[in-house]
Amino acid sequence: MSGKRYTEEFKIEAVRQLTEGGYPVGEVAQRLGVTTKSLYDWRAKYGESSGRYQKEQANQDELRRLRAELKRVTQERDILKGAAVDSIDQRNTLFHNLSGRFEFQCFSRALI
Repeated sequence: MSGKRYTEEFKIEAVRQLTEGGYPVGEVAQRLGVTTKSLYDWRAKYGESSGRYQKEQANQDELRRLRAELKRVTQERDILKGAAVDSIDQRNTLFHNLSGRFEFQCFSRALI
């Protein structure tokens, strides 16, 4: 057999032209330079009714969901990080202001 070997991605894209693009098998076969038998075989293997297609769609859906969740969690982290920095600065400022007064009051009570 001296036939050409095509990558799996190529085959999936060819099947997408059939299923999503709605092009006829003969037209896609001629455009891509493959036989119609190959396209029919690939459609059976990678088409919408195949298990691989369902798994690929599920993986793409999960990837979209995880990316959205990552974006949301990253935004929450940035907000909380900014709030923590602000609260630490305010707390330190308040502590330094009160610590000076506290030392003076302790010192003045010791003199009484």
